[in-house]
Order: sequence, then C-alpha cells, then structure tokens
Amino acid sequence: MLPEVRPHLSGPLADQLEHQLGLVPQREAGDLDVQRVAGIAVVAAAHSDGYAATGHLLGLLAALPAPTKAGERFWSELWRSSGTAYLLPANIKAAVLRSLAGEGIVLARQILSAVDEMTPPQRVAAGEVIGQALAESDHFPDLKTQVIGELWFRDLELTAWRVLHADRRSDDPTGRKAFLDAWSRV
Repeated sequence: MLPEVRPHLSGPLADQLEHQLGLVPQREAGDLDVQRVAGIAVVAAAHSDGYAATGHLLGLLAALPAPTKAGERFWSELWRSSGTAYLLPANIKAAVLRSLAGEGIVLARQILSAVDEMTPPQRVAAGEVIGQALAESDHFPDLKTQVIGELWFRDLELTAWRVLHADRRSDDPTGRKAFLDAWSRV
C-alpha cells in the first residue's frame, strides 16, 4: 500500500537529482536520454527508503483484520494480549491517515512505543493473536501462528525503525562531504 506522493515530499529527491546528475527542476522530461533516465531511477531508488518503508508499514497493518465490526474481536484480543492501547485503531487512526498522505514518522514512533511498552510475554501473546489472524486470512498452513506473529512483529518493528532512520538521514552535499572526509581519514 503506497502513500500519496506530495510535492513537498519529493523536494529532497529533486535536490538530489540536481546535485548528483545536474538536472535542474525546470528540465523537460522529453529532453532526457536513456542514460539520464537510468540515473534518475538509481537516485530515486537510493532516496526512497522512507517512502517505501512507510508503504510497507501500511501494508503490514492492511494484512490485519480491518477495524470494522467484523474485526472488533481481533482488536480487542490484541489490546488484551499486548497490554498496550497504542495499537488500537482509534489510537492510530490519525497516524495511519497521515502515513497514507506520505508522512509515516508519527505512525513509526507510535508503533515503536507500543513494542517498547510490551513485556516479552505480552509480545508473544500479541504475536499469537496476530499470527492466528494472518493464518486465517493468508492461509499459511505450514507455519505455527506464533511464528507468523513473531515474524510480523519483527517486520513491523524494523520497518518502523527504517521510517525513523530515513527521516534522520542527511543527504545534503555538506553532510555527504563531512561523511566522506571523516571516513577518508580513518
């Protein structure tokens, strides 16, 4: 599930294209040759980690039962087993909607807070609830629900970290030069 692409979110990529490839923002797409298009694809792929991770977070949540009347039992069991209300639909609704609009930082922080709040037994119990729901919906007959749930939690946690880390990464020319200078001196 991909978030919307908003112009203010693509600004840093446009800056990187100008810096790395010498492409000014006013350049017409018809003027690009295959080599330039390939260069744009490489820079965009390297730059899009936060956007892709936000989309993956949304995809992980979309794999769970929808927060409707039909999914009410699942969300109630998840709350009871995890011991945290951070993941309840009413508590993450605004963050999910912001993520769909391309701003995944708030959702990532809330997910990491929820995981941090859980004790190991609560995490196992919540993983069992999630694993059961995923096993029923995705038909994983050969995997134990506990394994499915734990893998889902690991993926959720690491993806949330990737969203936060991508937001903190410095892609500006000054930061890149400082990084290169520091590592060149080692």
